[in-house]
Amino acid sequence: MQENPIQNQAAPSALPTAGPIANPGVTPAPAPATPAAQSTNPIVAKIQNAFHSRIVGQDELCLSMIVALIAEGHVLLESVPGLAKTLSAKTIAESSNGSFSRVQCTPDLLPSDIIGTQIYNYTKGTFETKIGPVNANFVLLDEINRSSAKTQSAMLEAMQERQVSIGGQIFKMPEPFVVLATQNPIEQEGTYELPEAQLDRFLLKILIDYPTREQELQVLNYIISGNTTSPLADSQKVSLADIQSLQKQAAAVRVDDAIKNYIVNIVSITRTPGQFIDPKLAHYIEYGVSPRGSIALLQVARALAVINGRDYVTPDDVKQLRYAALRHRIILNFEALADDIHPEAIIDAIFEKVQTP
Repeated sequence: MQENPIQNQAAPSALPTAGPIANPGVTPAPAPATPAAQSTNPIVAKIQNAFHSRIVGQDELCLSMIVALIAEGHVLLESVPGLAKTLSAKTIAESSNGSFSRVQCTPDLLPSDIIGTQIYNYTKGTFETKIGPVNANFVLLDEINRSSAKTQSAMLEAMQERQVSIGGQIFKMPEPFVVLATQNPIEQEGTYELPEAQLDRFLLKILIDYPTREQELQVLNYIISGNTTSPLADSQKVSLADIQSLQKQAAAVRVDDAIKNYIVNIVSITRTPGQFIDPKLAHYIEYGVSPRGSIALLQVARALAVINGRDYVTPDDVKQLRYAALRHRIILNFEALADDIHPEAIIDAIFEKVQTP
């Protein structure tokens, strides 16, 4: 009989296997990210200030974009229309002096419309390569699920290998390179569901909610004052070299073995949930998290350590964006959809069963 690797972990990473999860059918409201406390890192603080000079609220969105920048990852944004997804992406790009391109995804969009193609030059009698809008520091794929599967797959190489292949030639993406994709949870007619392989390439998936009444009043004041259209001053911007400096800091952040075991234990439970969480909840999981999920938790934790002015990772860094890092990696079955069970309920149950180091 095969031994259970989680149960054989050392004491600091041990997992209790007994004890039911209360009310397994109730989906808890996702806990928000830590409120927009000013970062102790001056580069991060400047990006935060630039973001909030145009955007009201949306603290988790701001934090997630900065984390993606530092961790060299990509973000999938899901919300109804009109919640400042495009403006947020433009603001982050402008605040870091990065190039920005926006692609409106439609069913007739072709892969060459995104990555580029070869065009025949009749004057020279040769083919010339024209790079598409993917060649930018920040690429916004608006309503990505409205493009066909063939077009969606064109981004897989760019997102993972940070390069595109055109006519047998390889073209590297600029640094930093962040893909911000949006999808609409309503109006599902004429959409193509994102395949799991592409979902897995997003470091984070953020669900954006409506602003509060007070925030919406502030939005109107921003519109009247012209905040949303005024260009950022040079004093509000950081350089791409500053972003690369943050990335180097994240790469140097120390991760204790107990934290590594903590991450692996969390991800391992998603693959054998019936042994650890309530069977009623475990039954809803079709497939668990891939190793890319472990890497995502690690990268996010290191980025958060930099944002919080530390050179080491704490368990709270692993927990802070747990929903965003895992909600799109846990594949639920049709019964979960019918019973209105969301990944956040599964994630909470798992974290409750893993001993915090």
